[in-house]
Amino acid sequence: MSGLNAFLSHFFVTGDPLIYASDVLIVLVSLGIIVTLTYLKKWKWLWREWLTTVDHKRIAIMYLIAAILMLFRGGADAELLRTQLAVPNNSFLTAEHYDQIFTTHGTIMILFMAMPMMFALFNAAVPLQIGARDVAFPYLNAISFWLFFFGCLLFNLSFVIGGSPDGGWTSYPPLTELGFSPGPGENYYILGILISGLGSTATGINFMATILKMRAPGMTLMKLPLFCWSVLSSSIIILFAFPALTVALALLLLDRTMGTDFFTILHGGNPMQFVNLFWVWGHPEVYIVVLPAFGVYSEVVSTFSRKTVFGYKSMVFSLLAITVIGYLTWAHHFFTMGAGASVNTFFAISTMCVGIPTGVKMFNWLFTMFRGRIQFKLPMLWTLAFIPAFAIAGATGIMLAAAPADYQFHNSQFLVAHFHMALIGGVVFGYVAGMYYWWPKLFGFSLDERLGRWAFWLWQIGFYGCFGPQFALGFMGMTRRMYTYPANMGWNTLNLVSTCGAYLMGVAFLFIGAQIVYSILKGKRDVTGDPWDGRTLEWSIPSPPPLYNFAVIPTVQARDEWWRRKQSGEAAQRAAFPAEASLQPIHMPRNSSIPFLVGLSFFVGGFGTVFHWYGMSIVGGVGILLCLLARSLQENVDYYVPVDEIKRTEIHLREGVTHGLHV
Repeated sequence: MSGLNAFLSHFFVTGDPLIYASDVLIVLVSLGIIVTLTYLKKWKWLWREWLTTVDHKRIAIMYLIAAILMLFRGGADAELLRTQLAVPNNSFLTAEHYDQIFTTHGTIMILFMAMPMMFALFNAAVPLQIGARDVAFPYLNAISFWLFFFGCLLFNLSFVIGGSPDGGWTSYPPLTELGFSPGPGENYYILGILISGLGSTATGINFMATILKMRAPGMTLMKLPLFCWSVLSSSIIILFAFPALTVALALLLLDRTMGTDFFTILHGGNPMQFVNLFWVWGHPEVYIVVLPAFGVYSEVVSTFSRKTVFGYKSMVFSLLAITVIGYLTWAHHFFTMGAGASVNTFFAISTMCVGIPTGVKMFNWLFTMFRGRIQFKLPMLWTLAFIPAFAIAGATGIMLAAAPADYQFHNSQFLVAHFHMALIGGVVFGYVAGMYYWWPKLFGFSLDERLGRWAFWLWQIGFYGCFGPQFALGFMGMTRRMYTYPANMGWNTLNLVSTCGAYLMGVAFLFIGAQIVYSILKGKRDVTGDPWDGRTLEWSIPSPPPLYNFAVIPTVQARDEWWRRKQSGEAAQRAAFPAEASLQPIHMPRNSSIPFLVGLSFFVGGFGTVFHWYGMSIVGGVGILLCLLARSLQENVDYYVPVDEIKRTEIHLREGVTHGLHV
């Protein structure tokens, strides 16, 4: 009995009231979901319609739900961190717990919130914008999602089972080697990211192929919507950056589980190799997530200014320039590690050069708005808010790119403020704008404007209130990752203001949650398919789109093809049913349970490896092989939607859009 108690106390995280409260909430929420699904008899529906789906639109929704949940988890971590720092000599969190929370906060926000939010927008918009019926590899798309989901689940389990990682989101050895971090937390970090990273790499390949090979007839690369260009740029970086992270974490895992010494100095290893590999991924990761946000801004500015985006070609070239230059800047993260003057100079200059194409884009957005008939809807508000935030992030980024100045700012709160100005101001603002923009297309109804405006203004006030003081704290010598501080440093008021700002952002998130719930219950359905008077092809079909997206693949003549049709009068035909003679049976992939089972097998294998239960690891590995074998032997993987079903679907979808339809 004592042995069982010892095992349970080691297996579960104990001794912290916050963890106990979380345990209770996890159990209650899980029971609530199970009881609700059982009462409503929705288990089959959940399995057939969602867990086994390969439809890019449903995968987009699942990514979006996961991202919002992770925004809540990462945001709750942030509130705990700021609560700890609100007053000096605070004992709200222990030092170890603080280390765990800032590690999970950073990891979740970058890898398990920003990435799925980005993939949600990829899946929601790209196939529709290029006039395609699906992504290039729908089955692989489903596998990518389930690898992300189960990798994310594995990482989050560390919170209550075994203990969270505490080596920082960068996970530098030797701190994260077995000798200094013997618990399961670091294993969770490595395996969670490795599994989800495989899915991210596959998604990058999938969307590159989709954009390059699946475009509608007439859509040349120079007629491609700018959001798709941004997705293509981001996917290129994913293809080159994520393998470096995979290698770095795989080698670290071997050090921890197999006794190798890739990063162990005492046995000939070199931890700087990990640092280089990590940042070969880590810095381009900033551009991986921000480039699609740039694409969102381009779409939103053009639509809500009712103008063609200014300088289309320069926007494309600046996206590609950022893709290349952004990849060559990783070493500025360790200016202070003694790389030498020549190396520091190269990376300082390359870092500053990123500002040139970024500036081009900024001016083009402003010129697009110039003399435009701007509509201040929610997507446009978040886009406008991005401009000052990113200007501050850019200016402070140039300060950090200067190697001599970086010696002063590095590891201070100044860096924390800059990073959050760039990532929240550039990425989160963009993804929230994108969520509002494409929400009606995905769900068939818009989100409530009134609650959304409350969320917007609370977020803006909280954002500057939180991170503005941190610039000053950095100048005053407060370092990052400091879990408490004495009262006589002169930092008290600024820290309190920063914490109040963080709380306001938390309240803003609650307003967004309330906005979603309210809109689901009482939101007005969009019967037009084009609520924003949009310009690109996704607005030419009903909302939400049918399974096959386009009954007839469109032929493209202009960059803003849907706008061209509306201006030329062809749009009057949009609501009309496609000519019957043009309809053909549509080839579509079948749903499959294998992607879900592949992800589950990775999860089982990963969980076993976390605790060195290698029998379970082998079971997971066998499960993966069986799934691959089953897929190889599967023959009935696709089907054709018959013309009669297409006609019924199109008539049903167009009810309420217009009257007097004829077939």
